[in-house]
Amino acid sequence: MGDRRMGGRIAAGRILIIRPSALGDVCRTVPILSALRRAAPDAAIHWLVQDSFAQAIEAHPDLDGIIAFPRSRLRGLLRRPQAWGEAFEFFRSIHQARFDLVIDCQGLARSGLMSLCSGAPRRIADRAARELGWLGANQRVDVPSGVHEVDRMLALVAAAGGEADGDETLHVSDAARGAWRQRRAGLDLAGGYVVLAPATRWPSKAWPAGRWSLLGRQLLEADASLKLLLVGSPSERAACGAVAQGLQGWSQRVVDLAGQTQIGELMACIEDASLTIASDSAPLHMAMGLGGRCLGLYGPTDSSIVGPWRGMDKVIQAQWAPGERPDYRDNTLGDSLMRRIEVESVLEAALDALGMGI
Repeated sequence: MGDRRMGGRIAAGRILIIRPSALGDVCRTVPILSALRRAAPDAAIHWLVQDSFAQAIEAHPDLDGIIAFPRSRLRGLLRRPQAWGEAFEFFRSIHQARFDLVIDCQGLARSGLMSLCSGAPRRIADRAARELGWLGANQRVDVPSGVHEVDRMLALVAAAGGEADGDETLHVSDAARGAWRQRRAGLDLAGGYVVLAPATRWPSKAWPAGRWSLLGRQLLEADASLKLLLVGSPSERAACGAVAQGLQGWSQRVVDLAGQTQIGELMACIEDASLTIASDSAPLHMAMGLGGRCLGLYGPTDSSIVGPWRGMDKVIQAQWAPGERPDYRDNTLGDSLMRRIEVESVLEAALDALGMGI
């Protein structure tokens, strides 16, 4: 565990952070962990996280334990009575852990229920949490609107007695680094590489595949020793494949790793990269916590709220028209806002980040 010699200001022996998902949000919640550790150096700090995302935080030295949320197995409880027993055991495990303090960083109905089931004497949440998630808290915090998501969560730590500041550094396990080192040796990446993460869950956040391919070709032309790595989850293979298709003439210098790396190995890959270019997605937030060598492309989401924390210099934001307030969940948007981001502006920013700017 981390250095615990500093005096704490939160009187709690056992603390639980609730942030089950999504993966990018889990990565950018790490400052809350470090802030709690500084405020309660002798406390046992646990994190309730979706089981499939545990690798993102399990190696952090300030973390004492993980409560794994089996989301896929508990999905659709009303239609699957056979899962009720497992759900009961999961919620009972939270209660039996006997936490003194719970910080609900998710702010949704399910996280509020998790907080309530803990039975902790102090359960802190945003008073404006969605889906009535604040009902699980007995200390509700008035968080200012329009602040960055990380600062919103840090306000909950401040309400508990800590400081509203933290360290966003992510930590990669030795096993994940070893796995990546072995894979990298077989890919001949000695000359360095740039990670491209073109996929996103929401079509409105997706930069067109053709523009990713054009950007990739221009990066390869700018540096003859450079290689490109395409990364994504198993469900994002098609998106990465479309970009790779546009780079066929450069296939010896392009590696498509979509669906081939676990989260820990992906983190090790990003940690070693010269630069990571991504949409508003998990790889971008991983890169911010692993050295900050990154560039994020933002269209329908506001990078001042959900972008790299204290990293607006690492963002290219599509310009909104006066009075325009797009909703990334609006299916009618398509990629219209992302198309406002030109390849030339991304290339210029990328070359500057790589030290090859004109």
